[in-house]
Amino acid sequence: MIAIIKYNAGNITSVSNAVNRLGYKCIVTDDVASIQQADKVIFPGVGEAHSAMQYLVDKGLDEVIKNLQQPVLGICLGLQLMCNFSEEGNTTCMGIFNSSVVKFTNAALVPHMGWNNISNVTSSIIPNNTIHDYYFVHSYYAALCENTTAVCDYIVPFSAALQKNNFYATQFHPEKSADAGAIILKNFLAL
Repeated sequence: MIAIIKYNAGNITSVSNAVNRLGYKCIVTDDVASIQQADKVIFPGVGEAHSAMQYLVDKGLDEVIKNLQQPVLGICLGLQLMCNFSEEGNTTCMGIFNSSVVKFTNAALVPHMGWNNISNVTSSIIPNNTIHDYYFVHSYYAALCENTTAVCDYIVPFSAALQKNNFYATQFHPEKSADAGAIILKNFLAL
């Protein structure tokens, strides 16, 4: 069973539909036991870091997520909350990835919304010969760090993907990235 973490952030339905299209069954839940027992966990999100992190802390899900042993995929806000800290709301995050999340500085170009390519791919779930564009929508980004497994260059180079042990994450939305995104979800779900 695939568990999609519910934590008052948007985009849950798009992710659930994408997983179902690939032939997998999933549940959307904030139940600790269901998340811990899932074969794979997806931590998606569109929203604001501080309130989303507060919901996770109030439910004890921050500690649950950090201690999961099965493959976990963070998407967009999910990636950001898996970092050390976010400037959005001065939020202490989960610290899975050794990066801080900062706001793009060029207000005329924010949010970063639309299709963009990635480079320097070393992720085990993203094809490393990728020439595809992926769909981004965000105003904050994870700085490059030792966990960076793909880079996007928009205003500045930033972490388009991160990976550490059983934790994977993409700043872009694979569920909205057409066939190229479906390949990433399929690779993750096949781990």
